[in-house]
Amino acid sequence: MAGAAARQLVIATGGPSIPKMGATGVAYDIARRFGLEVVTPRPALVPFTLGEDDALFKAIPGVAFPAVARVRDVAFPEAALFTHRGLSGPAILQVSSYWSPGDPVSLCVLPDARAVLRAARQEMPRAHLKAVLSRHLPLRLAEAISTRIGLGRELGNCSDVELSDAAEQLTALTFRPTGTEGYAKAEVTAGGISTAALSSKTMEARNVRGLYAIGEAVDVTGWLGGYNFQWAWASGVAAGRAVAEHARST
Repeated sequence: MAGAAARQLVIATGGPSIPKMGATGVAYDIARRFGLEVVTPRPALVPFTLGEDDALFKAIPGVAFPAVARVRDVAFPEAALFTHRGLSGPAILQVSSYWSPGDPVSLCVLPDARAVLRAARQEMPRAHLKAVLSRHLPLRLAEAISTRIGLGRELGNCSDVELSDAAEQLTALTFRPTGTEGYAKAEVTAGGISTAALSSKTMEARNVRGLYAIGEAVDVTGWLGGYNFQWAWASGVAAGRAVAEHARST
């Protein structure tokens, strides 16, 4: 209502992730009006998109597999999934929160690849790489990886250097995402109202008495597994108690 006033205000409108549910960036507009710093928001816990250089893998949507996804020095061992647009799955969503445009994303799809390939060369020298990988990975993934590695000869005719190079790619299958699927697919938003502007005990703005911010409106981003819900509830309780205490004292 125009002209309405309140002694206390709690910003609890979340971030812009999943706009079809009505999500907007109104929390940041309010915060800026009161002079609070806003860390640049971006989609987090979000799938990656891949370009035409990775068309092999966009052609196998629905293929899921256990992997260790890594961005820089951050890694998560969970399931990964190829989609018609790129990469998804828990492992990918986790590392997306640490990704910046231009960063490569690597997947370890066969941790003991070196030992597996050398043993296969001895035990089944006439086999090709795809046949070996299909024993450990979904067939369509084994085919795509084999095509990328390009080791077209029988394993018995491959050198140690060639096997080592193939093993390195299997333990660090690298992609350079063209971007993410954005707020429409992001489970949460990274960035938001700076924590430096708020009391960690009450969530009240340090320089604006009676103004609070909680949940996803604030620059706090958790892992998958309920951490973001827990933050929303905990920060809400902290602000609610502070608001109630202020009401009792006035």
